[in-house]
Amino acid sequence: MAKDLFSEQAEDYALYRPAYPEELFTYILSFVTEKDVAWDCATGNGQSALPLSQYFKKVFASDISRKQLEQAPKKENIEYVVCSAEEAPFPDNSFDLITVSQAYHWLEWEKFHAEARRVGKANCVIAIWMYDLLFSKDEKLNNLIIHFYKNITGPYWDKERKHIDDHYSNVGFEFDPLPAKEFFIEKAFTKEQLFGYFSTWSATQNFIRANGKSPIEQVKNAFSHLWQPGEIKFFQFPIYLKLGRIIK
Repeated sequence: MAKDLFSEQAEDYALYRPAYPEELFTYILSFVTEKDVAWDCATGNGQSALPLSQYFKKVFASDISRKQLEQAPKKENIEYVVCSAEEAPFPDNSFDLITVSQAYHWLEWEKFHAEARRVGKANCVIAIWMYDLLFSKDEKLNNLIIHFYKNITGPYWDKERKHIDDHYSNVGFEFDPLPAKEFFIEKAFTKEQLFGYFSTWSATQNFIRANGKSPIEQVKNAFSHLWQPGEIKFFQFPIYLKLGRIIK
């Protein structure tokens, strides 16, 4: 069963995690023939469920973290369910689309594949994606972010994080392949908001549990030298998408 690494910082997760671009959903939906019911698996705080609800009559959004779901936006055609990706309480042949955003690396893939094939309709589309480390046009700022990611929090990442670094190139994905495409998230942060985003990292929380203090304190001064008070800086997160279809 997937790990619950984000309940403790659920509120910050909802505040600081980036939203996905509309172009991503438009591309995924170009392969979906019927738009009756979708399942957003490991939805977190509903970041993918909400945009999907604009296209589908009904969206079921599930997560193992009740605290994450409590932070998710409420909408009439979204139903939130506490369950794992590998054991979902949905009937056979229910869904036209199944999505997993920024969470697939935590799942038990073979069990999820079996569950997806059970609950997905014939020709159901499966879309999984992840976003990589953010970057800006300022190389000094990028180098400091990389230093924080690799050298300070690096030893505190769970082993599954390597699948993010590998851009999902080596994850199990046993579905009939569809053509993928790269996208980018555009995000503006103040310095404080960037620190808020760092606080949502599972490695940051692992560091705090191990050391009794936040690793962000080690880089605050360095970031301050690159950031004017109140200044907003612009970042991109590369998105890597894998698409497939259930053949029955």
